[in-house]
Amino acid sequence: MRVSLNWLSDLVKITLPVEELCDRLDMTGTKVEAVHVLGEGLDGVVIGQVLTREQHPDADRLSYCSVDIGAEEPLRIVCGADNFAAGDRVPVACVGTTLPNGLTIKKAKLRGLVSEGMMCSPIELGVGGEASGLLILPPDAPIGVPYAEYAGLSDTVLELEVTPNRPDCLSMAGVAREVAAVTGVSFSVPASRPAESGGAASESVSVTIDDPVLCPRYTARVIRGVTIGPSPAWLAERVTAAGTRPVNNVVDVTNYVMYELGQPLHAFDLARVATDAAGRAAIGVRTAAEGERIRTLDGQDRALAADALLITDPSGPIALAGVMGGESTEVSEATTDILLESACFDPASISRTSRRLGLISESSLRFERGVDPDLASRAADRAAALIAEVAGGTAAPGIVDEYPGRREPRRLELRAGRVNQLLGTALSPADVSALLVPLGLDVTGDEVLTVTVPGFRPDLEREVDLIEEVARLYGLENIASTRPGGRGRVGGRTPGQRTRDRIGATLRAAGLDEHIGYSFGDSQDLERLGWECAPDEVLVELINPMSEEQAVMRWTLLPSLLRAVSHNQRRGVPDVHIYEMGTTFITAEGRKQPKERLMVGGALTGFWARPGWNDPGATLDFFDGKGVLETLMEALGSPRWTARPASRPWLQDGRSADVVVDGDVVGWLGEAAPQVLDAYEASGPVVLFELSVPALVKAVGRASVRYREIPRYPAVTLDLALVVDEDVTVERVLASIRSAGGTLLESARVFDVYRDPAGTPEDTRRLPVGKKSLAFSLVYRASDRTLTDGDVRPVHDKLVRKVCGAVGAEVRG
Repeated sequence: MRVSLNWLSDLVKITLPVEELCDRLDMTGTKVEAVHVLGEGLDGVVIGQVLTREQHPDADRLSYCSVDIGAEEPLRIVCGADNFAAGDRVPVACVGTTLPNGLTIKKAKLRGLVSEGMMCSPIELGVGGEASGLLILPPDAPIGVPYAEYAGLSDTVLELEVTPNRPDCLSMAGVAREVAAVTGVSFSVPASRPAESGGAASESVSVTIDDPVLCPRYTARVIRGVTIGPSPAWLAERVTAAGTRPVNNVVDVTNYVMYELGQPLHAFDLARVATDAAGRAAIGVRTAAEGERIRTLDGQDRALAADALLITDPSGPIALAGVMGGESTEVSEATTDILLESACFDPASISRTSRRLGLISESSLRFERGVDPDLASRAADRAAALIAEVAGGTAAPGIVDEYPGRREPRRLELRAGRVNQLLGTALSPADVSALLVPLGLDVTGDEVLTVTVPGFRPDLEREVDLIEEVARLYGLENIASTRPGGRGRVGGRTPGQRTRDRIGATLRAAGLDEHIGYSFGDSQDLERLGWECAPDEVLVELINPMSEEQAVMRWTLLPSLLRAVSHNQRRGVPDVHIYEMGTTFITAEGRKQPKERLMVGGALTGFWARPGWNDPGATLDFFDGKGVLETLMEALGSPRWTARPASRPWLQDGRSADVVVDGDVVGWLGEAAPQVLDAYEASGPVVLFELSVPALVKAVGRASVRYREIPRYPAVTLDLALVVDEDVTVERVLASIRSAGGTLLESARVFDVYRDPAGTPEDTRRLPVGKKSLAFSLVYRASDRTLTDGDVRPVHDKLVRKVCGAVGAEVRG
């Protein structure tokens, strides 16, 4: 909602500076998203009159002019335009002015003659039009007056974010009421009733409503003898400031009243509305037949669903109720009589129709959020009076008013004690009443207040809603902060929350930055990844997606991570180390709610640190990703886990694994396959992983934390090199070593893997083909003594024999 402060000042006295007013509105829940200063850059532009125009002596296309701007002496200006003459009044930019296009006016010599300013074209002033000619103003434009002031461009416009539950703030009157309540001043809205003459409106119009739920109220007024033409300047300026392009005087009045009061209106050409047997324009409100068609004001022929609400006459549909008028009854230059509609329609019906047809308008936006039915007749009177003022004509006596959905105002009880209990305040009933009355609420009673809620506040349904109003007007900053109280209860984070925090902290400490992606995804990612859902699973599709690329809920974090990698690489950031913790979604046929799975995923590419002159570095690969997971598992209390070789379509074979914790697969790890990198325009290698957070939380819950004394005695370290078959994994050998090591073996780690590319079976000094050498560092330690060779050697020899037998290894000489 765009709010012109000039317009707002007509309704309420603004006593605060703009910045402070914005802060007060923000604190009361009406967020100011932006502040636009109209006429900015036009401070040094004034209205001048050309006194003389002479040919420049040294240039065929330049003129040398004397221009009166109301100063002691006229300015001498060199000009290249050709559409003006002596006596014309034009905008003049004085020396020192910086125009909206960034041009700063300086005193300069042009072909030998001094120029003391510039006469301006519309485009130079930022008001549109042609750049080749000056903006010629009316003969009565006051000389010396700032152009922005004359043109009504000196205004500040606030852009408000209006929440769906506050339809009253989609009008100048609603915002004025809010400002008055916040600042403690009064406000007023112009109430005008048109002068009436001629035959009664009921003699010219009849209204029939099929369903009072879809249309609780429909009013119609008749204005005869209008002349369609441009709007006067004040009306065009107000409509423009609100963000709408002026069309003509009648249409602009309907928009003006909509912005002023919040009631959408529509003007029909009365002569083009079909009549009933009594000669009256017969307006009907009904739903469409399936496939029924209407040609709307934008020239589009539209097929309608059966639940679309229509305005009809005996010939058929003439408007989409609350959304857009029909071409058949459009107001044109030939129109002389107006049928003015002011009605109230069901929010859900208007929302379905506007979104189904892709016709989101200022009118439909207001109907979707709820329009006060009691406002219809008042808005019709206001618009009829303004149309008579700006377009001539007279209003027919009376108003045709069908109001089958009349409802009694909602009445709520409000206890001052409950207000203070929830807010921690000490307000009296009189204090509470004084805060609520400026909002347009009728408050009676003593300890228990009875509050009558007007129709323009549909959000006030319960006592707690009224307490919220008290809180925001009293000022949240005036409510003391207190700790939540409770007897017998101790607050704290759950084990699951603590584990999730530890996962994020560990990954950040490991060098990964947190990435936050959209919860939406592209169904085409299934094909890009080669991903196949389980037989009983389907993607969660959105009913009204923002785009085709965000038409489903994400079922994995992988596409989001790959797009982040690609985005960075294409912008010159080759080293990307990111993780994301977020919810994924999947469903099944017939399931009402999707399954939600909290996952943590990561992507690594490039280097940990860029190579230097003495360090060639190494690009990140599978083992770097595995190292990150080792760090994570250790931080989570070292649950028993392993990376088990596995094949997945989006990962490279031989460089991918399932992550297994306590025997359960909780995720996967690997390098992205080439076809996947191509699909996402990323450069490899890219290491990816994704793990189930609930599964990790469960594993941590099962893991027991063991504490041991800091070693007092030295360790004995022995190296062991084993030659094994190529298909024997390091993990298998380590498992055998730990199993055979007994109580003295403290740790074992692999520190070298060697393959001899030139090996032959005949050369015993080389490794045979199909063999590899694994070198391990074994640490032996006793907690009660210093180990000797006699203690360690038997244990080590026994370990070697058991491991060689278990994995088919030979000790390398």
